[in-house]
Amino acid sequence: MKFKRQSPLKKKARRGFRGYPVATVAFYGPDNQHATKVAVGIVAGDGAEPSALERWFSTDTDVRTDPAIGLEILTFIEAQGAKSVVMADRIMGCPHEEGTDYPDGQVCPHCPFWAHRDRFSGEVLH
Repeated sequence: MKFKRQSPLKKKARRGFRGYPVATVAFYGPDNQHATKVAVGIVAGDGAEPSALERWFSTDTDVRTDPAIGLEILTFIEAQGAKSVVMADRIMGCPHEEGTDYPDGQVCPHCPFWAHRDRFSGEVLH
């Protein structure tokens, strides 16, 4: 992650599982270096669908280092009563949504870096 010091969000994630509800935090960007979107979902129990979902975007800064976005995320997590925070250690893929921002089954025309890449490992798919 690109935090200069340990962020309060990262600190919460490092505490590990402390029970439900769980806040899931995922970062997205046009490549694996710059995050322009963060999505935070609240999961009430094992196997449950998210009961709340919020997204934040930035075209100017990396959302991982934007203090205003960080504060909004923490406020959202606390308001939802999350006991645990789960956060990936990497950018999880393109910030655009298939079927909304581009047609289903196609690659995003705005993010060629992610075309034919596994979004979890970043490895090129053959």
